[in-house]
Amino acid sequence: MKPATAAAGLGLSIAGGAKMSLGEPGIDSAALGEPLLPKSGIIGLSVPKPRPMSRSERLLDLLQVLRRHRRPVSGRSLAAELGVSIRTLYRDIATLQAQGADIQGEPGIGYVLRPGFMLPPLMFSEDEIEALVLGSRWVADRADNPLGSAARNALAKIAAVLPPDLRQGLDGSTLIVGPGEAIAADAVDLAGIRKAIRTERKLDIAYRDGTGTPSRRVIWPFALGFFDRVRIVLGWCELRQDFRHFRTDRIADLAVTDSRYPRRRQALLKAWRDKEGISRSFE
Repeated sequence: MKPATAAAGLGLSIAGGAKMSLGEPGIDSAALGEPLLPKSGIIGLSVPKPRPMSRSERLLDLLQVLRRHRRPVSGRSLAAELGVSIRTLYRDIATLQAQGADIQGEPGIGYVLRPGFMLPPLMFSEDEIEALVLGSRWVADRADNPLGSAARNALAKIAAVLPPDLRQGLDGSTLIVGPGEAIAADAVDLAGIRKAIRTERKLDIAYRDGTGTPSRRVIWPFALGFFDRVRIVLGWCELRQDFRHFRTDRIADLAVTDSRYPRRRQALLKAWRDKEGISRSFE
C-alpha cells in the first residue's frame, strides 16, 4: 500500500512516534523554475482539474481550522473557509464529535474545539500501524493485567476509526507475539508502582533479595522494566544511597507514600543511564 493510501482516514490518539507530514504546502511549478501557463492557455495543453478532496482530508482540514480559533466561530464562516455547504459542515462536525473530538457549540452560536488528545490514523503509515498492532499484542500478552487491558482497549479505539482498508489490515495482521517463558508472579499490584512513578512519589517496600534476606526500603521509583521473565523497578534507594534494581516478584508489600522525591524522574533516569553507561537507544 502506498503512503498516500495509508493517509486516507481519520480518527484518534497511546504511551507517545513517527508521523507523516501533514498540511505542508505543495511545490508548484514556479518553485521548480518551470514557466507557468499563461491565463489564455496554450493550444494542445490543458491544466488538469484538482483532485477532489476526500472525506478524511476534509475532516482533518476542519480540525485544523478549529484548532486555529480560540473563540467560537460560526458555522457559515467555517463552511466558507473549507469550501463546503453548511449542511456538509454540520455533518462533519457530528462525525468528529462521535470520534472523540471535543467540539462544543451549536448552529447560530458557533463552534470551538477544546484542547484534547486527538491523533488521526491518517498520520500512520502501513508499517506504523503494524508496529502498533505488534506492540499492543506484546503488552497485552506480557504486561500486567491492567496494562494489557489498556493495550487491547487502545487498539480497539484505533480500529474503530480507521478507514476500511487499513482496518482490514489491522484485523488480519500476520504479526504475532510468540509464546515466552513464564513470568514470575508478582505479589504486588504494578499499577501502584506505575502511579508512583508518574506522580514522583516515594515507595515504602518490603523486599527480599536473591538469598531471601528481608529488608524494608524507601525508594524513589523512576522506571519500570519489562523483561522476558521478570519486571524490575529502577529506583534510588535511601538505605543504600545509590541506584538499585528491585525485582517486582520479590517485593512482598508496598505502599505509595504522600512524599514526593526531591529530584525529577527524568533527571534520575538520566543519572542512572550515565552511571550504567546505557544510551537512549535502551528505551
